[in-house]
Amino acid sequence: MKKENMRVMHDKRTKEESKMRGFLIQVRRKFTAAVLGGMTGAMLFNTTCYAAATGTTAVTQPLDNLKTLVIAVIGAVGVIILAKNVMEFAQAYQQQDSSTMNSALKGIVAGVMMAGISTVLAFLGF
Repeated sequence: MKKENMRVMHDKRTKEESKMRGFLIQVRRKFTAAVLGGMTGAMLFNTTCYAAATGTTAVTQPLDNLKTLVIAVIGAVGVIILAKNVMEFAQAYQQQDSSTMNSALKGIVAGVMMAGISTVLAFLGF
């Protein structure tokens, strides 16, 4: 008698599992179709760009300002890093600590690179 009850319960479970699998397959198909439709719609949107016929400075000026600001911030941080590492190198040299001197020299090189980034980008034409 117990085996029959277990078989009936197992059959119920398999029926419920198959119903759930069918439901999940339907949800996945609908979700996939919705996502692909949304992506297709987003790709087909038209974007209107309003630019003057005589020049594009109205459009590119904010980007140039942002570029100048970012380069200036990087340069300022580079000067701070350079000054900090020069002081660390001087202290390490005074104490004859070679490992700290080595890391300070690496920091000095990084600070010089960051501080000189604006000059390098101007040389490259950015």
